[in-house]
Amino acid sequence: MKTKNGLILFLAAFIWGTAFVAQSMGMDYLGPFAFNGIRSFVGGVALLPCIVLLNTISNKTEERKESAPNRDRRTLVMGGVCCGLCLFAAGSLQQIGLQYTTVGKAGFITAFYIVLVPVLGIFLKKRIGLKVWAAVLLSIAGLYFLCITEAFTIGKGDMYVFLCALIFSIHILVIDYFAPKTDGVKMSCIQFFVVGILSLPFMFMFETTTFEAVLKSAGPILYAGVMSSGVAYTLQIIGQKNMNPAVASLILSLESSISVLSGWVILGQSLSAREGLGCVMMFAAIILAQIPDKARR
Repeated sequence: MKTKNGLILFLAAFIWGTAFVAQSMGMDYLGPFAFNGIRSFVGGVALLPCIVLLNTISNKTEERKESAPNRDRRTLVMGGVCCGLCLFAAGSLQQIGLQYTTVGKAGFITAFYIVLVPVLGIFLKKRIGLKVWAAVLLSIAGLYFLCITEAFTIGKGDMYVFLCALIFSIHILVIDYFAPKTDGVKMSCIQFFVVGILSLPFMFMFETTTFEAVLKSAGPILYAGVMSSGVAYTLQIIGQKNMNPAVASLILSLESSISVLSGWVILGQSLSAREGLGCVMMFAAIILAQIPDKARR
């Protein structure tokens, strides 16, 4: 069972890692807000059959709970809206950043949220150990080699993606607050529709979007929407069931390495030796941050 779950989680990481290529290719004809908005609507629609399927399975295996339906519905909507606001900000920054940086660098910088989450937990009065602080220092060193040039300047795209990682870490904490109180898949579906709705005014104000451009970007949109949002999210839920959270996080963190490989194989993007060293240090920090403490182990 654990081997099967591990393979399912690896497939989710593979889809998310290769989705960076789709996100980059999708902006050949569309602006970041148009691509992010359309893919989010597609992702929301893709989750609808998943919700129906999971509800059917749930109804067959356990009794339906009827207690406080209105309260549950309010929590679900509130969680979906709050997660959608964070995802809109993070996703928009990531799409804008991909216009100015490579797929591999974007994947590793985005993965920095894994280190940022426990650090931000300080504000929620959650203790963090020396292991996490060591991971933070290692990741900062990795970011230096990955993003800072020899002229001591940071790329515009790297800065956008770093801000994206910061907001993604807030997004994780928001999910951590609402997920135990409501249905995670339904909340995710709502958040995707919120992102799509919020993207529309920015798309009309700052970008010129045509039907022809949408058709030309149909492949990347469908992959990023259906596979990255609908399929991968469902695989994560199935794969994490009865799985050690630390092991699950380690497998999912392979997303950053896969993004580098897919950018190299599909787009011909390569990293310099300096940037490669930064990636290695970032990956080591990600793994270090996810290793469970002795007490938890």
